Amino acid sequence: MEALIKMVAERAGIDEAAAKKAIEVVIDQLKDKLPGPMADQVEGLLSGEGGGAGDVLGGLGKKIGF
Repeated sequence: MEALIKMVAERAGIDEAAAKKAIEVVIDQLKDKLPGPMADQVEGLLSGEGGGAGDVLGGLGKKIGF
């Protein structure tokens, strides 16, 4: 996750705290706009719960405070 935050910060020309917040906003919007089952899958991917696809992101949500 740190690599993503750094990449966003560099490319957007913002500090890492702002980059982290931007990533959180995008994730929240995805969860709000997707149909229920798809939003649940996003939540599962972020949390890393249930193994499988969640493990691909290594519990990304926990790393960014979700």
